[in-house]
Amino acid sequence: MTRPPWRCPPWVPVVLLVATVGQLAVAQWWPGIDRFADKAFGARLVLYPVLMLLAPVLWRVVVGRRHPGARPPFGAFALVMAPFLVDVTGNSLDLYDTVVWWDDANHYVNWLLLLGGIGLLVTDRVEPPWAVVALVAGLGAVLAIGWELGEWYTFIRQGTELGSAYEDTLGDLTLGTLGATTAGLLVVWSRGRRRPPGTATDEGLSPGSPPAAGGPGRRGRRRRPGAH
Repeated sequence: MTRPPWRCPPWVPVVLLVATVGQLAVAQWWPGIDRFADKAFGARLVLYPVLMLLAPVLWRVVVGRRHPGARPPFGAFALVMAPFLVDVTGNSLDLYDTVVWWDDANHYVNWLLLLGGIGLLVTDRVEPPWAVVALVAGLGAVLAIGWELGEWYTFIRQGTELGSAYEDTLGDLTLGTLGATTAGLLVVWSRGRRRPPGTATDEGLSPGSPPAAGGPGRRGRRRRPGAH
C-alpha cells in the first residue's frame, strides 16, 4: 500500500510570491539601506515575479486546458517559488555579508528546492529512475550556468567582486549541480511513495496517463489455468 500524495494548500505559493515581491519593493524604493545597494533589485523586482509565475502559467497552458478537472500541483509550484524568497530574505537580513557559509548553502539548498519542484512537474512519464535523476541534474546544471551569467552581467562585471568571481562561480556551479542531483534522487523517492509503478498522478505536467497493460482498469477474460 502506498501513501496518498501530499497535498499543498493553494495559499502557500501565494504567500511565497507576496513575501518575495514585498521585500523586493522595500529594497528598491526604501532609501538608505546599504545592504541593498548595487544588488540589481530593480531588475529582480521585474524578473523574480515573472520566474515565480512561470511554472503555474505553463501548467495552466499545457495541462489545465487539456484536463480541466486536474488539480494544480501547488506543492511543486511552492518548491519552484521558495528559492526566490530565500534569496531575497537573505539580502533583507544581510546574511550574505554576515554569515560566511550562507551563499554556499544557498546555492545547494535553493537548487534542491527549485529542481525538486521542476522535477515533480516534468518527469512524471520519464523512465527509468536513473533517467529522472539525469534529467533533473542536467536541468539544474543548465539553470546554474544561466544564473551565473545573469549575476555576472547585472552586477559582477562592474562591481568590486570581479577579482574573485571565477573561483566563486566554479563553487556555485558545483553546489547548484549537487543540489539538483539531490533533488532528482528525492523526486524518484517521492514518486515511489506516491504511487505504485505504472499508475498516473496529478502532480506532474502530464496527468491522465492510460492504465498499464494488465493493470487496474483493464477488463478482459481471465484465462483458465492450462488454457491456450
